[in-house]
Amino acid sequence: MKVPFVDFASHVASLRGELDAAVARVLDSGWFVLGPEGEAFERELAEVLGSRDAVAVANGTDALQLALRALEVGAGDEVVTTSLSAAFTALAILQAGAKPVFVDVEAATLNLDPARVREAITPRTRAILPVHLYGHPADMTPLLALARERGLALLEDACQAHGALHEGRPVGTLAGERGIGALSFYPTKNLGALGDGGAVLVNDPALAAQLRRLRNGGQSNRYRHEVFGVNSRLDELQAAILRAALPHLPAWTERRRELAALYRRELAGTGLVLPHEAPWARAVYHLFVVRHPRRDELAAELARLGVGTLIHYPIPLHLQPAFAGLGPGPGRLPVVERAAGEILSLPLYPELGDAQARYVVGALREASDRLRC
Repeated sequence: MKVPFVDFASHVASLRGELDAAVARVLDSGWFVLGPEGEAFERELAEVLGSRDAVAVANGTDALQLALRALEVGAGDEVVTTSLSAAFTALAILQAGAKPVFVDVEAATLNLDPARVREAITPRTRAILPVHLYGHPADMTPLLALARERGLALLEDACQAHGALHEGRPVGTLAGERGIGALSFYPTKNLGALGDGGAVLVNDPALAAQLRRLRNGGQSNRYRHEVFGVNSRLDELQAAILRAALPHLPAWTERRRELAALYRRELAGTGLVLPHEAPWARAVYHLFVVRHPRRDELAAELARLGVGTLIHYPIPLHLQPAFAGLGPGPGRLPVVERAAGEILSLPLYPELGDAQARYVVGALREASDRLRC
């Protein structure tokens, strides 16, 4: 048996009729940018994810960048964030004109460590940017308290965590009236487009209005540009596709959690470090990431057995050439650096069958035993 890391063909096949109808609806309308599909998707997304409003944009990086700008984070400011994330988290901070300050993570969840955040705050700190990594919420209670104490903005990178819950509340909406969270709809995400896309969840009507101006060249109305904006608009085809997918998100989340439970149950005792789910969290398992001290050899063995894997992420942000000089050097963020050498993402998506998941388990057991020899 072969188990691919992702299976887009099966995903599209499961929705094909709804996708065809959505695309046809847009083609028949003759409206392709900033139209009724995008407006409807924003309303429906906000309702499903528990936000007052949602502003759709071209991709998740723009969602982060524009959210920072709406929060008035810019040149000369520092934003404290994790070093274990996709590079786009830090790129968005730089695009907003600010400087990312990388700190270490908690060993259990690999999310931002609130104690390290507190240590990193300086007079130039303007915002905290936690990432809900792999679909598990960051420990938001101390982060929110710290943001209130120091008068800092807090932006949630929820690009991997659509529908995840922190103490029963959806991530991306946790910072009260000024709550703001960024989403990505890259095809691999739990709610994915068939192209690119993103959105900002926002509870403040003034922030929502500012975001709508910023995404559309700073226009308050046609050809009147009030502020320095960008061109970041979710097109109508992607909005319609996402509308077709959105009602399935709860069922897809349950399936991801079922598969995660199967993996956790069947992989106990293998010597792998399995994902931890905190008692206050409801993770959505965008990724199921295990840890092994001989990760590269384990991945090679799994590939030989027909199991696809990926690494999210092999190079911490503070060690990326693109961010040289922005943060601590090698050895300064030990939890991140150790994790980056051990993490391995297993196949996990709603279309994955139980038989395939059990084959992955069997392959992991075989590969782990071989590496112990």
